[in-house]
Amino acid sequence: MTNPDAGSGSGVGSGAGATAVRLIRSPSLSDVAEYAYAATAPAGSRLIFLAGACPLAVDGSVVGVGDYAAQAAQCLANLHTALADAGATLQDVISTRVLVASSSQTDLGRAWEVVRNEFGAHDVPSTLMGVTVLGYDDQLVEIEAVAAVLDPA
Repeated sequence: MTNPDAGSGSGVGSGAGATAVRLIRSPSLSDVAEYAYAATAPAGSRLIFLAGACPLAVDGSVVGVGDYAAQAAQCLANLHTALADAGATLQDVISTRVLVASSSQTDLGRAWEVVRNEFGAHDVPSTLMGVTVLGYDDQLVEIEAVAAVLDPA
């Protein structure tokens, strides 16, 4: 943690490298977490609340049955699509919640690794949690997100 107050960016618009999201890293908290502990968006930002992205193909079938990493990857692909349809990109995401149908930290880690790698340096505040069951048969992973964009004036 070399810069505890580093942001992933600030500016106007979305999709051109500028983002309304500012990530905050607290020097008073452990640096073990692989994400920022807080994020802000300036007044006037348009918030986008995304439904949980599920590991579904276009035909509605569950992708990667039995494979946490494959399901996380499909969730992220669907998240990219939902963000684009809302006028945003992954860089506009302000927080995530990753739900994994397992009580095993190893399984949670398999899904988290895919999410972490996809977000890269844009390490938004995230919650990773094991749950008993998710909504579709054979579903193991679901990813919720909130994004913020500055619309052009």
